[in-house]
Amino acid sequence: MLTVRADERLAWDPDSGLVSAADRPPGEPAVVDSWLVADERVRDLPLHEERFVRASTELVPGLRAAAVHDFLDAVRRSLPGHGRWFPRVEAYAGAGPRLALWPRPAPEPGDAEVTLWVPPAADPRRRPTVKGPDLRVLAELRDRARARGADDALLYDRHGTALESAHSALVWWRGGTLCVPDRALPVLPSVTRIHLERLAACWRCPVRRERVSVAELMELETWSVNALHGLRPVRAWVDAAGRTRAAARTSARAAEWRQAVSHRAVLPVLPAREQPCAP
Repeated sequence: MLTVRADERLAWDPDSGLVSAADRPPGEPAVVDSWLVADERVRDLPLHEERFVRASTELVPGLRAAAVHDFLDAVRRSLPGHGRWFPRVEAYAGAGPRLALWPRPAPEPGDAEVTLWVPPAADPRRRPTVKGPDLRVLAELRDRARARGADDALLYDRHGTALESAHSALVWWRGGTLCVPDRALPVLPSVTRIHLERLAACWRCPVRRERVSVAELMELETWSVNALHGLRPVRAWVDAAGRTRAAARTSARAAEWRQAVSHRAVLPVLPAREQPCAP
């Protein structure tokens, strides 16, 4: 197994594999993806890889799917067999397509609940359905949210329809029905949200795709979900004027679903790619 350092990027060379990069590739990556690795195990890795391959071959001219798959196989073999990691894979466009791995240790687990800030302006992203092109603007939004006592920023369109947060997908509840964004909305194809939808199918829980306004969302039980933190209910909202209001009460089901997200459908990192069964 390749020895990795958290502070360096590894460049992909088709002949040599992953090698230490003398310099970080110039510019910002066109596509990125990340997932939590804990003691060589990861949840829904095939879905992360599929999303990265699809976006990379679409946005990086000359990058072929076979090359990205070879790179991802090398990534699986390169990560340490102990500890918590949050590796980031990157695809760069330019004079020639480039692929890189940033190993990164995983941050410490955050709070079990989150507070979301509602910015005064609508979603500023250029490519909302791809993880990568808008990293800088999303980081700036999160910084602004934290300056107001929140954990992340809510994204919504010009009609006031809620989309997701800067760094997480959102789901919400209407009684016993799990609600997710309408397919036509410009949101990232969240792996953790897909995991929840599969879990709902397993548990015979109805799922509804819909559009919800920001004002209405603030009245509903809402969960923030992503690969790093899993499932975290929204505990409070901060509006554009800086006023904080408590979120809808979190139901008892949140703990059960959180446990299922944390412990089910977890595959070892190393075996060949295959699609896991629904949890």
